[in-house]
Amino acid sequence: QLQLVESGGGLVQPGGSLRLPCAAPGSSLEYYAIGWFRQAPGKEREGISCISSSDSDGSTYYSDSVKGRFTISRDDAKNTVYLQMNNLKPEDTAVYYCNLKSQVADYWGQGTQVTVSS
Repeated sequence: QLQLVESGGGLVQPGGSLRLPCAAPGSSLEYYAIGWFRQAPGKEREGISCISSSDSDGSTYYSDSVKGRFTISRDDAKNTVYLQMNNLKPEDTAVYYCNLKSQVADYWGQGTQVTVSS
Protein backbone atom coordinates (compact mmCIF):
# COMPACT_ATOMS: atom_id res chain seq x y z
CA GLN A 1 0.00 0.00 0.00
CA LEU A 2 1.47 3.31 -1.08
CA GLN A 3 1.94 5.91 1.65
CA LEU A 4 2.46 9.65 1.20
CA VAL A 5 3.76 11.92 3.94
CA GLU A 6 3.76 15.72 3.78
CA SER A 7 5.60 17.90 6.25
CA GLY A 8 7.17 21.34 6.54
CA GLY A 9 4.06 23.31 7.38
CA GLY A 10 3.88 25.93 10.06
CA LEU A 11 3.23 29.56 10.89
CA VAL A 12 4.94 32.21 8.76
CA GLN A 13 4.57 35.93 8.29
CA PRO A 14 3.31 37.42 5.03
CA GLY A 15 6.16 37.54 2.54
CA GLY A 16 7.85 34.57 4.13
CA SER A 17 8.72 31.18 2.69
CA LEU A 18 8.16 27.52 3.43
CA ARG A 19 9.28 24.34 1.74
CA LEU A 20 6.95 21.36 1.89
CA PRO A 21 8.38 17.91 1.20
CA CYS A 22 6.29 14.97 0.05
CA ALA A 23 7.83 11.59 0.73
CA ALA A 24 6.70 8.04 0.04
CA PRO A 25 8.28 5.49 2.36
CA GLY A 26 8.68 2.20 0.56
CA SER A 27 7.79 3.58 -2.88
CA SER A 28 9.58 5.41 -5.69
CA LEU A 29 7.99 8.74 -6.47
CA GLU A 30 10.08 9.23 -9.60
CA TYR A 31 7.73 6.95 -11.53
CA TYR A 32 4.60 8.97 -10.79
CA ALA A 33 3.12 12.35 -11.42
CA ILE A 34 2.77 14.21 -8.13
CA GLY A 35 0.38 17.02 -7.36
CA TRP A 36 -0.04 19.51 -4.56
CA PHE A 37 -3.49 20.57 -3.40
CA ARG A 38 -4.69 22.82 -0.64
CA GLN A 39 -7.93 23.29 1.22
CA ALA A 40 -8.94 26.23 3.36
CA PRO A 41 -11.85 26.02 5.82
CA GLY A 42 -15.17 26.25 4.02
CA LYS A 43 -13.58 26.00 0.58
CA GLU A 44 -13.15 23.17 -1.87
CA ARG A 45 -9.81 21.49 -2.36
CA GLU A 46 -7.75 23.38 -4.92
CA GLY A 47 -5.09 21.91 -7.18
CA ILE A 48 -2.15 24.30 -7.18
CA SER A 49 0.80 22.46 -8.71
CA CYS A 50 1.90 19.19 -10.24
CA ILE A 51 4.98 17.61 -11.77
CA SER A 52 5.10 14.72 -14.21
CA SER A 53 7.11 11.56 -13.63
CA SER A 54 10.86 11.63 -13.99
CA ASP A 55 10.74 9.05 -16.79
CA SER A 56 8.55 11.40 -18.81
CA ASP A 57 9.45 15.04 -19.35
CA GLY A 58 9.08 16.21 -15.75
CA SER A 59 6.88 19.07 -16.82
CA THR A 60 5.28 21.28 -14.20
CA TYR A 61 1.97 23.04 -13.74
CA TYR A 62 0.94 25.91 -11.49
CA SER A 63 -2.43 27.43 -10.82
CA ASP A 64 -2.78 31.15 -11.41
CA SER A 65 -3.05 31.72 -7.68
CA VAL A 66 0.49 30.48 -7.02
CA LYS A 67 2.29 30.93 -10.33
CA GLY A 68 5.48 32.92 -9.93
CA ARG A 69 5.60 32.31 -6.18
CA PHE A 70 5.62 28.51 -5.79
CA THR A 71 7.98 25.99 -7.36
CA ILE A 72 7.53 22.23 -7.51
CA SER A 73 10.60 20.04 -7.90
CA ARG A 74 11.93 16.53 -7.44
CA ASP A 75 14.97 15.12 -5.72
CA ASP A 76 14.94 11.51 -6.86
CA ALA A 77 18.02 10.68 -4.79
CA LYS A 78 15.97 11.58 -1.71
CA ASN A 79 12.74 10.13 -3.15
CA THR A 80 11.04 13.42 -2.38
CA VAL A 81 8.93 16.00 -4.18
CA TYR A 82 9.11 19.54 -2.85
CA LEU A 83 6.83 22.53 -2.99
CA GLN A 84 8.83 25.69 -2.41
CA MET A 85 6.49 28.49 -1.40
CA ASN A 86 7.79 32.05 -1.54
CA ASN A 87 6.17 35.42 -0.92
CA LEU A 88 3.42 33.80 1.08
CA LYS A 89 0.14 35.63 1.50
CA PRO A 90 -2.58 35.27 4.14
CA GLU A 91 -4.83 33.75 1.48
CA ASP A 92 -2.33 30.89 1.15
CA THR A 93 -3.42 29.69 4.58
CA ALA A 94 -4.72 26.14 4.15
CA VAL A 95 -3.99 22.50 4.71
CA TYR A 96 -1.65 21.35 1.96
CA TYR A 97 -1.86 17.84 0.56
CA CYS A 98 0.41 15.77 -1.63
CA ASN A 99 -1.31 13.61 -4.25
CA LEU A 100 -0.21 10.67 -6.37
CA LYS A 101 -2.37 9.44 -9.24
CA SER A 102 -1.70 5.88 -10.34
CA GLN A 103 -3.52 3.81 -12.93
CA VAL A 104 -5.76 2.32 -10.26
CA ALA A 105 -6.12 4.85 -7.43
CA ASP A 106 -5.37 8.29 -6.05
CA TYR A 107 -3.21 8.47 -2.95
CA TRP A 108 -3.21 11.35 -0.48
CA GLY A 109 -1.03 12.35 2.40
CA GLN A 110 -2.41 13.40 5.76
CA GLY A 111 -1.95 17.09 5.03
CA THR A 112 0.21 19.76 6.62
CA GLN A 113 -1.11 23.06 7.95
CA VAL A 114 0.28 26.28 6.53
CA THR A 115 -0.74 29.48 8.30
CA VAL A 116 0.33 32.87 6.96
CA SER A 117 -0.32 35.60 9.48
CA SER A 118 1.35 38.56 11.11
